[in-house]
Amino acid sequence: MATGSRMPSTIVTGTPQDQGTDRPRWTAQDIALVATFAALIAALGMPGSLYLLGSAVPVTLQTLGVALAGAILGWKRGGAAVLLLLLLCLIGLPVMSGFRGGPSVFAGASIGYLIAWAPAAAIIGFLVQTRLPKPSFWWIVLSCVAGSVLIHAIGIPGMMLRLNLDLATAIKADALFLPGDAIKTVLAASVATAVHRANPGLTPPLGRRRATAAAQRGTH
Repeated sequence: MATGSRMPSTIVTGTPQDQGTDRPRWTAQDIALVATFAALIAALGMPGSLYLLGSAVPVTLQTLGVALAGAILGWKRGGAAVLLLLLLCLIGLPVMSGFRGGPSVFAGASIGYLIAWAPAAAIIGFLVQTRLPKPSFWWIVLSCVAGSVLIHAIGIPGMMLRLNLDLATAIKADALFLPGDAIKTVLAASVATAVHRANPGLTPPLGRRRATAAAQRGTH
């Protein structure tokens, strides 16, 4: 008499998150948000730019969009939104303030500031994500200040290089942007705080807070 053998059954335990199949690295929502915030930064350039006291670097609202992208989307998506905008500018689309576009935008005195936009958005996003899902208004303010410091730190050497300025003169020229940056920081923090309170799951937290949040979801 032939005897059949039963194949051992495999019991799969754990949540999809535990198995690493919870979702792809970039979802359709992620891509849509990156595109939306790239468009937002471009739209904030539509009012044009203001040159203070003959400065070669204009004051624009687009740095507000950079801060919003990082503070709302987090470091990956926020940085990606800014990189997308810069890429569109590089290929000639008029997405910068005053409907400017093309490689010539990166040949001016603003080069350092533009280079710093994506890293600044990433830094802001990273810092905000460490306090999600409920970052305080003041933490987002500090995060935006950190991003702004980076923009100025890279922007000043750019002015020195393009305009042949000494350090003291470049710092003095850069100081013209500080009052406007303070206002944009408060606006960005106010909007981001409201967004995270209304949509606490829009952007995932980082590190230990992320693991804790996942564990708490698993217990419900």
